Amino acid sequence: MAPLDIPPGVVTGDNLLKLFDHARANGYAIPAVNCSSSSTANACLEAAAKTNSPVILQVSQGGGAFIGGKALKDDKSYNISGAGSVALALHIRAVAPYYGVPVVVHSDHCAKKLLPWFDQMLEADAAYFAKFGEPLFSSHMLDLSEESDEENIAICVEYFKKMAPMKIFLEMEIGITGGEEDGVNNENVDPEKLYTTPEQVYSVYQALSKISPMFSVAAAFGNVHGVYKPGNVVLSPEKLGQHQAYTKKQIGSSQDKPIYLVMHGGSGSTEAEIKEAVKNGVVKMNIDTDTQWAYWDGLRAFELKNRDYLQGQIGNPKGADKPNKSYYDPRKFIRAAEESMAARVVQAMERLGTTGMCGAGYSSVVATSPKPKAWGFLESASSSESPSPVLVAAVGALVGFAIAKMV
Repeated sequence: MAPLDIPPGVVTGDNLLKLFDHARANGYAIPAVNCSSSSTANACLEAAAKTNSPVILQVSQGGGAFIGGKALKDDKSYNISGAGSVALALHIRAVAPYYGVPVVVHSDHCAKKLLPWFDQMLEADAAYFAKFGEPLFSSHMLDLSEESDEENIAICVEYFKKMAPMKIFLEMEIGITGGEEDGVNNENVDPEKLYTTPEQVYSVYQALSKISPMFSVAAAFGNVHGVYKPGNVVLSPEKLGQHQAYTKKQIGSSQDKPIYLVMHGGSGSTEAEIKEAVKNGVVKMNIDTDTQWAYWDGLRAFELKNRDYLQGQIGNPKGADKPNKSYYDPRKFIRAAEESMAARVVQAMERLGTTGMCGAGYSSVVATSPKPKAWGFLESASSSESPSPVLVAAVGALVGFAIAKMV
């Protein structure tokens, strides 16, 4: 099997479809890690470069709000969430080419009440597309699983028609992932809703395939956000194979796995469950809870190891007048957190089979790499053009200015 030949940096459009086709054909899934800072994004990029793996970096509405600044009130317009999400995408755009691997920039669960946040990201995509011929984000997710199937699919169709001309990939969810994540609580949902039927998946395929092939389905098979004791969660990844077989029969496809599938609630899953899901066409697996713990665990271990040097600015076991700046410098303990998180992402890549699949890794990254496209917005902001308020705020965040309230 030849490694995938895709240019390093952010992947969109035809190259993104090529990446998912390669994953589906060769039996691996790409880890999708929730990022809430440039630090967590860099940790994921580091893991991808070390393993020569593709990676998906995704931002949630809550993550976007955090990046935008928790001191700012995010009302129902979700301006701060939009600005923060765009800021993270621009950061990834700026640095991803230097890691030498394909990177997918994705937005995570968007419920109906969060559509204003989604709209702002699409606005940024359109502005980026107008300047560079590709969207800012590679893909977005609509999670309307709380609505009726009819409304869920109808809204997805409405938005997918806006996304398709820019070749933005759409992920949608039908059926409900249990547990709690980012303020969305499905811990008490009807157990039957945790298992999507083949007919539901086919109804999605029927509606979206008429618009573009660039979509995936997060079909529920008992998966749950968070980590639970063994035996408390009953996964049925074999159901994913049933979805593929049903759609294959309905459309008369020559492909055994005609649908791109996504696995949510991947933290804490067994290797056997993951392998079964990937075998049945999962090309993307979300990871959040485990990587959150890994980031904290790196910080925890740093504090434990250096506790005697973190009790004051001056004074430690080496002397009462010895300075401790080299220990409490944020770059030191944040770096420890990054290293721990990167190690957990490497583990995920090994389990999902992405190691060595594409990208040349650190060895091919040179300082003379072309200037990343993200800088184009800085040039635009200083010209006579009038960029979107969301983009102005995001660029301001990148260069150190405060995010202003947008109109």
